[in-house]
Amino acid sequence: MGFVLGAAAALLLVWLRGRLAGFAAQRSGDYAGGPALDIRAALNGPLLCEGVIYGPTGRAKSRFVGEFDAQWQGATCRMAEVFRYEGGAVDRRDWVLQLGNDGAISATAPDVLGRGTGRQQGSAVVLRYKIRLPQDAGGHVLSVTDWMYATPGGSIVNRSQFRKWGVLVAELVATIRKAPAEGTA
Repeated sequence: MGFVLGAAAALLLVWLRGRLAGFAAQRSGDYAGGPALDIRAALNGPLLCEGVIYGPTGRAKSRFVGEFDAQWQGATCRMAEVFRYEGGAVDRRDWVLQLGNDGAISATAPDVLGRGTGRQQGSAVVLRYKIRLPQDAGGHVLSVTDWMYATPGGSIVNRSQFRKWGVLVAELVATIRKAPAEGTA
């Protein structure tokens, strides 16, 4: 009986740590005082993205390069993303983002179930949504939390966690920056 209670207490402590001090514990207000990240300026025009996807054990599983094109009309953004993975696979996603006057964000994409919701506040943006993986990746539905953080040089660091039934199954870390003008490198 003592072992069961000890194991339950340990699991409870791990869960509490994650909820109170981990990635999931972040709130938009935590970044209210930092340098402003205006997604209409930062995610606009041609963008380059480079990143790594980590498996549940923390080991790098995949690397990718992305090319984005984000176009704003008022408070609506249409962002086309093309990802090229080191193994040769190509993935595309077309987002529609709506930015509210209060910083609230609503997002849709063909592989997103329902509507993603988030907030732009201070130096960060958060977006939460459920995504359905392609059939060749198992067709699983994952809960995603995306955090984007402004950097002093104008790039964005994107950190995302993917969970199934509350269990971390993957993490993504990437940088997003303006694409160089044609003819420059």
